[in-house]
Amino acid sequence: MTEKKMNVESFNLDHTKVKAPYVRLADIKQGQNGDKIHKYDLRICQPNKEHMEMPALHSLEHLMAELSRNHTDKVVDISPMGCQTGFYIAMINHDNYDDVLSIIEQTLNDVLEATEVPACNEMQCGWAASHSLEGAQELARNLLAKRGEWTEVFA
Repeated sequence: MTEKKMNVESFNLDHTKVKAPYVRLADIKQGQNGDKIHKYDLRICQPNKEHMEMPALHSLEHLMAELSRNHTDKVVDISPMGCQTGFYIAMINHDNYDDVLSIIEQTLNDVLEATEVPACNEMQCGWAASHSLEGAQELARNLLAKRGEWTEVFA
C-alpha cells in the first residue's frame, strides 16, 4: 500500500482490512452556505472476494434510489461503486448514523415488497435490458439477514 495520501477517500481505505457487509461514514463535505454532504459507504460484498452481478446491482440501484426517498428527503444520491461491491449514499445535513441505518433497512424491506423495478424501460433508463428484480431482492434479503453486522467495518 502506498503511503501517499490519495484525493479519493476510498483509495486510502485498506480494502483488505474491512469486513462486509457494513455501513460507514466515508466523508463529509461542507458547502459555502453551511450545508453538509455526508457520504456513506454501504458495502454489500467483500472487496476482492465477491461482487454483485450487474443486472441485480442495477435494479437495486433503481429500487433504492426511488424507495429511499419515501423515508427521508435527505438523500442526494445513491451511486453504485464501480467495483460492484456496494453503493455510496450521499445525504444532505444528515449525520445521524443510527437513522441512516434505519433508512437503509426500511428501504431494503421495501425492495423485498417490490413487484417491479422503477424506471426499467428504454425511455427512463440507459440500459433497460440489464435488470433483475429477483437478483436485487436476493441482495436485499442477504444484506438484511446480516443487519446486526452493519456497524462492524473492520475484521
